[in-house]
Amino acid sequence: MSEEYKTAWGKCLNVIQDNVPSSSFKTWFEPIVPVKLSDKVLTIQVPSAFFYEYLEEQFIDILRKTLRMVLGNGAKLEYNVVMGTKNGDKPYTVSYPTNNNTRIQNKPLTVPLKADDKTAIRNPFIIPGIQKLQIDPQLKADNTFENFIEGDCNRLGRSAGFAVAQNPGGTAFNPLMIYGNSGLGKTHLAQAIGIEVKEQFPDKVVLYVNANKFQTQFTEATRNNNRNDFLHFYQMIDVLILDDVHEFAGKEKTQETFFHIFNHLHQMGKQLILTSDKPPIELKGMEQRLLSRFKWGLTADLQTPDFDTRMKILRRKVYKDGISLSDEVLEYIASHVSNNVRELEGALVSLLAQSMLNKREITLELAANLITKLVKNSKRELSIEYISKVVCDYFDMTVDALQAKTRKREIVQARQIAMYFSKSLTKYSLASIGAQIGSKDHATVLHACKTVNNLKDTDKNFRQFVEDIEKKLKM
Repeated sequence: MSEEYKTAWGKCLNVIQDNVPSSSFKTWFEPIVPVKLSDKVLTIQVPSAFFYEYLEEQFIDILRKTLRMVLGNGAKLEYNVVMGTKNGDKPYTVSYPTNNNTRIQNKPLTVPLKADDKTAIRNPFIIPGIQKLQIDPQLKADNTFENFIEGDCNRLGRSAGFAVAQNPGGTAFNPLMIYGNSGLGKTHLAQAIGIEVKEQFPDKVVLYVNANKFQTQFTEATRNNNRNDFLHFYQMIDVLILDDVHEFAGKEKTQETFFHIFNHLHQMGKQLILTSDKPPIELKGMEQRLLSRFKWGLTADLQTPDFDTRMKILRRKVYKDGISLSDEVLEYIASHVSNNVRELEGALVSLLAQSMLNKREITLELAANLITKLVKNSKRELSIEYISKVVCDYFDMTVDALQAKTRKREIVQARQIAMYFSKSLTKYSLASIGAQIGSKDHATVLHACKTVNNLKDTDKNFRQFVEDIEKKLKM
């Protein structure tokens, strides 16, 4: 009798398998685990609340008929939803009679479900009601492995990424965290993994999302009281690619939500791919429990490409565009534009545009004139660390002084100026700036900016400080 529930569910599966597509059977019925059978109430275990809702929405008729066939009239099905509970909580259960459409909640739900709600989980990327298999992965078609040039600067990241794409969730590289300065190809490599997964495993749900987009969606879901839908949507992704995760700095609620999504996906054997401008150990304003999880898999850095790699990138670009350029011109570009791949490709595009618009042949002289202007006029991409160093050097203090919990006037003033320039000269959010300068919140950064603006208008000496530092930053 102890195995009666397994036998009953096995008979149900035999009937269901003959009446649903094989792909649906594999996705929605094979993961189900029978738990018990008591008084014609069969309890099955499902991995999430979304899983439970989808079964009721798409397969309620076949389930009802099958249970009646196997267990007789009056048979009922009870779901044991084990995901989404807090530590120490017992799994919550939801049941409905199979002979009518009434659903009965037997216990309080950790994630509430409306008794009469049969709508699909809200998709934050497109219109509500779109089903799982219609999720757009948000990938750019050109960002393939084929178009990603390998060199010593990125070999580890590319090799690990390709291994992940061949076996998502099944390697030791989970999560795979790719980090490096802007313009080195982090987004390209991360999306290449997603594109390869879709080619190798068309049924897997892949999604690329930038951290800022994720934050916007979370804020919108909170405002509209749809946080459960938001959580469930991300928990059903097979391969989640989160770009610029460092943008979560200082955003505690967003980090907490992503922490739960991360845990769910990792426990379910799903693949996580993260990109950042720094390795986990250098990220500030992030919860330690989240940082520890970032270190579970592999952390691979992308470095500035060397000359040989830059030449390969340029040759690939001109070949793809069907253009012929002499090695002399390509070598000149590769020698003078060395910061990152984005600037390198941008210089080549500018050169081609100049040639076509002015109907001039691309010579070494034309390339030299253009590249000289580009290099001279290109703005240095400032970081919060660099700004803090310039400010501290000006006031003859250490950078660590900005992080100190002190109300000394000179340190507070320097910290406020650093925050002011970080806001005006970078794209970092207020929360991220505050997290990196003194571990402050966004309100403190906003107050600092207002204080600096006010003092510039009323204090001649202070205005001179700010102008001197600004010149140094823009040199």
